[in-house]
Amino acid sequence: MIVARFKVKCRPEKTQEALVLFRDVVTASRPLEGVVNFDMGRDITDSNAFIATEVFKDRAALDRQESLPQVKKVMGLFDQLLASPPEWTIFEASPAES
Repeated sequence: MIVARFKVKCRPEKTQEALVLFRDVVTASRPLEGVVNFDMGRDITDSNAFIATEVFKDRAALDRQESLPQVKKVMGLFDQLLASPPEWTIFEASPAES
């Protein structure tokens, strides 16, 4: 299983535009095969920052999600939207035993 954390800080004048684009990414990502969980929200201390927490069954599922046109579109606009480089952390995890 792969767990990813992705954080971006938007330029204040671009935050609403980014919100719409991120919503499209979440909507397209959730039903993909191998996506266990895909959530994105605002940082409660900075309304211009968004954090995604993503859980994938395997690397192939992550690759499928990254190849979505919605993801490519938003990533292609990062230079215009973001105030600083994105933060990306990825972990390989094992499911908890019950």
